[in-house]
Amino acid sequence: MAASFLTHPAVPRVVPFALYMVFLALKGSVPDSVDVRWLYPLQVGLVALALAVFWRRYTEWESIGTLGVRDWLWAIAVGVIVFVLWINLDAGWMTVEGLKASLFGAPDPAAVTDKPAPGFDPRDDGQINLWLASSRLLGAAVVVPVMEELFWRSFVMRWIDNPNFLAQSARATTFKALLLSSVVFGLEHDLWFAGIVAGLAYGGLYRITGKLWVPILAHGVTNGVLGGWVLYTGAWSFW
Repeated sequence: MAASFLTHPAVPRVVPFALYMVFLALKGSVPDSVDVRWLYPLQVGLVALALAVFWRRYTEWESIGTLGVRDWLWAIAVGVIVFVLWINLDAGWMTVEGLKASLFGAPDPAAVTDKPAPGFDPRDDGQINLWLASSRLLGAAVVVPVMEELFWRSFVMRWIDNPNFLAQSARATTFKALLLSSVVFGLEHDLWFAGIVAGLAYGGLYRITGKLWVPILAHGVTNGVLGGWVLYTGAWSFW
């Protein structure tokens, strides 16, 4: 039974994502004496290792040789548009804390607009730590897009329509699958509303092109441009 479980096609798409989420959960329980920023290089490093271990089991890679100029243009354009939307869809109610305040009757839900999430600040004594900054940028722009698109688009989005998800064509996925997977994807992020918009954009690309590499590239463009913008402006709450 264990062997059959490990050979299930969902495993290589779920395990890297699960590893990533375990580290997110751990961050809230580490002692104050531990600099949690250094968990991120370990986090993305282990996720990258898991992706490498399962690499040959990803049939999605077959589409990389079919990418054309139009696919690249779509990916770049959508990636940049999502970045612009991401840094502007940050009103109080569009954050997880703002959503909680609205749903559970906090006295002043609007107050959370002045309390952005702390984000990832790579500075030590006012100077950017290059190791921390580079690991965050590379992790967010390279490792995370591959891991998340394999899980949310290739697996979850297709699985909603067909438990035998590998048999489900990306172009044939329903709007219900796109919407549901995008909503849950959005709730994974502090900026949940922007996350839903991003999920719809990446999932829409997957449906239109049928190639997972297109939303992976778009996601990478979004996170790469966002990382550069954060380093330039110091808007750490977006990281």
